Amino acid sequence: MKISQKDVEHVARLARLTVVPEELKSLTEQMDAILGYVDKLNELDTTGVEPMAHAVPMSNVFREDEITPVIGTERALQNAPQSEDGYFKVPKVIE
Repeated sequence: MKISQKDVEHVARLARLTVVPEELKSLTEQMDAILGYVDKLNELDTTGVEPMAHAVPMSNVFREDEITPVIGTERALQNAPQSEDGYFKVPKVIE
């Protein structure tokens, strides 16, 4: 696959990147090499290989939900810097 400098300029414009003319030739060669490698990967036979989101198996690390007693208002407000009438008191943020 051959990519042109015009293609690199187009991708740079889409990515809102400024590419100076001195970098253009180098970037064109690099992108061509990357796309060549991807093209080579497309030649692999992936029949029977299931698509995956991660390279290693993932499992849910959350614990099971358990019903526990509530801690109560008094205990919840115990370490609050300020409380009033059973609620946390916070600075006003909206005028």
